[in-house]
Amino acid sequence: MGVGEAIGEAGISLYRALGNRLQPLAEPFLNRRTRHGKEDPARRGERFGQTGKKRPAGPLVWAHAASVGETNAVLPLLQRLGERGLAVLLTTGTVTSAAIAERRLAASAMHQYVPLDIRQYVERFLDHWRPDLALFVESELWPAAMTALAERSVPLVLVNGRLSTRSFACWRRAGPFARALMSRIELCLAQSVDDSHRFEALGAASVTACGNLKFDAAVPSADETALQGLRDVIAGRPVFVAASTHPGEEKMLTGALNAIDLPDGGLLTIIVPRHPDRGPEIAEDTRAQDFAVALRSAGEQFGDKTRIYIADTIGEMGLWYRLATITFLGGSLIRHGGQNPIEPAKLGVPIMHGPHIGNFADVYRALDDARASVLVADQAALETALMRLLADDAERQRLAREAHACVERFTGALDRTLDALEPFLERLEQRNTGAGTDAESGGEDADRA
Repeated sequence: MGVGEAIGEAGISLYRALGNRLQPLAEPFLNRRTRHGKEDPARRGERFGQTGKKRPAGPLVWAHAASVGETNAVLPLLQRLGERGLAVLLTTGTVTSAAIAERRLAASAMHQYVPLDIRQYVERFLDHWRPDLALFVESELWPAAMTALAERSVPLVLVNGRLSTRSFACWRRAGPFARALMSRIELCLAQSVDDSHRFEALGAASVTACGNLKFDAAVPSADETALQGLRDVIAGRPVFVAASTHPGEEKMLTGALNAIDLPDGGLLTIIVPRHPDRGPEIAEDTRAQDFAVALRSAGEQFGDKTRIYIADTIGEMGLWYRLATITFLGGSLIRHGGQNPIEPAKLGVPIMHGPHIGNFADVYRALDDARASVLVADQAALETALMRLLADDAERQRLAREAHACVERFTGALDRTLDALEPFLERLEQRNTGAGTDAESGGEDADRA
């Protein structure tokens, strides 16, 4: 082992030791998150690696996704794995992603909250579930979990791998620690060539660019009865949907709307905050600016005089995009990195976005190169672009058409990902064939764990 490797392994050991020292803080940390609605108190034990669910017999694939976007991206892949007869366990870290999993996971798959990345909790989780293959999604790189998998000789594949320029710079500063961590990834399936180069530069040994799974994800569904009911109430009004907004952006949006000064009964703006728990706060702020506001989570209905509707619920983006005349993708007017534009593009909605789109740089680059989206640098530009697009039906139609065509050109990542995973899947299926008594014995062991 060279000096660099030794330093990297020492860094991993230090991380795990520090996690053990910080273990007493786990309880107050989760208490605080629970008070803010970010944890499910009924399933709190899962964050400590505990569960009341039985491990299914046979080979098990563990997939871990951070939140909603990553969950939506990986669900079609998990469905295909289930169709091959493999048991699937999906873990996520947010209540919003858990709600998505509850609705959209196949009946044969299971969801758990991911344990905190502390050795004792990770080991408890792995002792019970004993995965045979681990798939981490995008940039979920958790040292304690990755090291525990390596110690158990469980192959780890990073699927839909992504590293923004900012994240890459942070990891690169970690030097040997980053290389030690990347050495625990058996295969890295990156979203783009740029991402693959970044992973290789950090020390990932086997990297290939498969494309972005989000291009292959199904568009969000919408209840047809609810959709038609909303259309009846809107009665032909233009609808501006501000999707996945972050703190600071709502004030810019309302500032632009005030400057436009459209009459009541004109434009309806639907604000969909990235974090739904912020809904009441946004409603209070917008009412203070003399807007007529309705809050969905409070059961408030909008009418002819409503200017702003706060859609602070989970899993209804399919409704809002289908109602949209124009949409703005949040997280882009502030330094967050932008939100995923693929869903509105697939649904043929004209897209506006701010300049801070590093999280989805390749997607926005393709849209901008095709003149299929509108970049707005600040509140004044947002105001100007919104006014222009509301008045230009032909331009809205062109933007919608070009955006849809653009994202369709990038499909195919799901099939390429499955092809790359085939050697791992074949090994699992061979192990499963004729397993019989051994599989049943495994299930009994899980009960004792």
